[in-house]
Amino acid sequence: MTTRRKFLASAAAMAGAAALAPPILHAEPKIRWRLQTYAGPALAEHVIKPAIDSFNRIAGEEMQIELYFADQLVPTSELFRALQNGTIDAVQSDDDSMASPTEVTVFGGYFPFASRYSLDVPVLFNQYGLAEIWDEEYSKVGVKHLSAGAWDPCHFATKEPINRLADLKGKRVFTFPTAGRFMAQFGVVPVSLPWEDIEVAVQTGELDGIAWSGITEDYTVGWADVTNYFLTNNISGAWAGSFFANMDRYNELPAHLKELLKLTMDSSHYYRQWWYWGGEAELRVRGSKMQLTTIPDKEWDEVERAALKFWDEIAAESATKAKVVKILKHYNETMVKAGRPYRYG
Repeated sequence: MTTRRKFLASAAAMAGAAALAPPILHAEPKIRWRLQTYAGPALAEHVIKPAIDSFNRIAGEEMQIELYFADQLVPTSELFRALQNGTIDAVQSDDDSMASPTEVTVFGGYFPFASRYSLDVPVLFNQYGLAEIWDEEYSKVGVKHLSAGAWDPCHFATKEPINRLADLKGKRVFTFPTAGRFMAQFGVVPVSLPWEDIEVAVQTGELDGIAWSGITEDYTVGWADVTNYFLTNNISGAWAGSFFANMDRYNELPAHLKELLKLTMDSSHYYRQWWYWGGEAELRVRGSKMQLTTIPDKEWDEVERAALKFWDEIAAESATKAKVVKILKHYNETMVKAGRPYRYG
């Protein structure tokens, strides 16, 4: 297994180097950034590479961003420290995975049932005040929080079928830190491994499943080839992730490049909105690699009720966390009162 993992990691690095060949320029760019994403090569082709390629074409000799995939420069769990000390210039990740030492870290990635749809995330940040809270928290530690957006919902992809809540007991699952902490009460055993090792770990039995994405990513990165079942119940409706930059490097940028960077991130967020939304439905209906299973609503309601209790436990940890939880509760109450199409039932 170790040999195979090394081979896959080397192959991914070689593929990444080939895919990331910089455009031909007439002169060395005045500014060069290194940006590492949480995503592996196949996923990065969708969640960030088109936007960065566009930025580089427009910025030309003024600035180029070199894109690196998951764990290429530093392990994902060390992204924050590398960003803070200037080893890398920018990051695309969720707060949880990159172990940010902030009061809002727990809400990154999949905070259980904080959202139902992908549009919930940008609305929470841009209309309900989360962007200001994130900016304040990261400014305290010398990192610029640039922009937050939504990714896919969080579902279980497993080798054995999950038809009842009890079927989750004892399952060794690769997932995000906070999602794993929450689901542990239902018998899930969270496992932390490098991203590129996951497919092999499922094949060898080191993992029983994955709760890291929706079905679009399962197909895109190859996990649908090693798992047999997809649970339609989800822990959260959308992954919340962000772009971050080293504060000093960001402040050095001229105003027009900051604006171009903002437009680039908006482009990335928009791409993911339609790519995931369409992909999740298409692959559920016409995908041929995984069989769909569902835990009955009566049982899954227990998980949703536990999430609200979990929110209160998190809120009790600090004033900032309490402020975020209050916003989440207010937002979700608003969505429920608004009715269809915002919330059903």
